[in-house]
Amino acid sequence: MVTAPWEGELPSVLAAEFSDQIPAFLSYLGQNFLVAKPAAVIPILQSLKDNHGFDYLVDITAVHWPKRDEQFDIIYVLYSFRRNERIRIKVLLKDGERVATATTVHITADWLEREVYDMFGIEFDGHPNMRRILLPDEWSTFPLRKENGILKMDQKWVQENLGIESGQ
Repeated sequence: MVTAPWEGELPSVLAAEFSDQIPAFLSYLGQNFLVAKPAAVIPILQSLKDNHGFDYLVDITAVHWPKRDEQFDIIYVLYSFRRNERIRIKVLLKDGERVATATTVHITADWLEREVYDMFGIEFDGHPNMRRILLPDEWSTFPLRKENGILKMDQKWVQENLGIESGQ
């Protein structure tokens, strides 16, 4: 992925406000994003909502990079109706590391964070109901981690509840 620097008023203001908590402001194919340290994500989300009009949390997702030291990217997608602008915040986490819940800033983060937990096993500190949302509670793996291919899914649950062999 070839990125370019994201320059402009918003990156300048955020860089001044959060100094070393945002190591990069980047743009890829016209989509602007910043890379934030995990401890700074909630203050950044709050500032973007209160001071810059990014009051709609569109999505939270994750990407698994098993060969990296910081194996996970958590990506927050924000939109400002006032500015007609979309930005992303990317937070890099090591396996087992947690990040604070965004439900304190955006109530809509509730189900989005549960989906990230369900698919990747990433937990959000302070979440009001951190449990699976898509898969059964008894499911033993996190299916969107790269080590969990279709043939490694929870075969016991699939056999008992669906009556088929995993991978069919």
